[in-house]
Amino acid sequence: MPPAAPFWSSPADFDAALRALPGPDTDAIAAAAARQAQLTKPAGSLARLEQLALFFAGWQGRAIPALDQGRVLIFAGNHGVTVHGVSAFPAEVTAQMVANFNAGGAAINALAAAASLDLRVVPIDLDRPTADFTQGAAMSDADCLAALAIGAAAVEPGLDLVLLGEMGIGNSTAAATLAARSLGGSAADWVGPGTGVDADGIARKIAVIDRALAFHADAPMTPFETLRRVGGREIAAMAGAALRARQLRIPVMLDGFISGAAIAPLAAAHPAITDHCLAGHCSAEPGHDRLLRQLGLDPLLRLGMRLGEGSGAAVAANIVRSALAVHAQMATFAQAGVSGAA
Repeated sequence: MPPAAPFWSSPADFDAALRALPGPDTDAIAAAAARQAQLTKPAGSLARLEQLALFFAGWQGRAIPALDQGRVLIFAGNHGVTVHGVSAFPAEVTAQMVANFNAGGAAINALAAAASLDLRVVPIDLDRPTADFTQGAAMSDADCLAALAIGAAAVEPGLDLVLLGEMGIGNSTAAATLAARSLGGSAADWVGPGTGVDADGIARKIAVIDRALAFHADAPMTPFETLRRVGGREIAAMAGAALRARQLRIPVMLDGFISGAAIAPLAAAHPAITDHCLAGHCSAEPGHDRLLRQLGLDPLLRLGMRLGEGSGAAVAANIVRSALAVHAQMATFAQAGVSGAA
């Protein structure tokens, strides 16, 4: 696909955007909290649902937030590191699954429809995998900036929620490498079966990640450099989408380990990047729980899922709908003629 219009023209421009993150509307949060205090329920009795309503109020800038326009973004990319046998599936499966998404036959198609979410699939240069990052940078500056811009361009003003998903054979290896380089720990701390590799496959992944971390050990530890050196196009696109959503004050729902790892380099340098993010679920991928803890995100669901493609985030969107429904539709004590002391 043709490159998107540029959002960040240079690595320095991207880093500057990360240093200028807008915050939530505190007046809207206060107004939403005041409404919560008047609803016909004991204070705090809806727990996390009440917190979600306040979260959305702050980022949407209104006391009664809504989820009228939610969008699932699935970015797809291929990885040169698959030459080392780190995946249970061949790289051509990425394009085959993109075709399945477009035909409406994947889990995310059904789950997005069930949650009344718009679904957009964005393949990025599937015929041009990233380079093998054990021997060099996965992407050039230009390729990484283009992927960031593609992600940013998919986030439009007026959306109420953006859900980030991905498809990319080999991307759990890239995600584990990003997490280790950004947040510390050994390769073994972050590696899991991904699409289903066996014990030998996990050992290969660990060895590959160790080589990549050693090769790039002396590289600058900036978010951009980490993304371009050991990430992937679909991963950089998710990072670009998350940053653009923040600029527009649109909440982001992360899916699994891959989408969380996409913002790990950003969070390592600018922890506030997670303030507008929710973790839809904690997957069965072993490193995901560790990643969420280090990002300071409490997942809405723990269902043992490990599919990717935005599936867990789409399921969690129904919890958001419930939270916003009770916040908007419950009567106040005065409206219901119920004593507030009851």
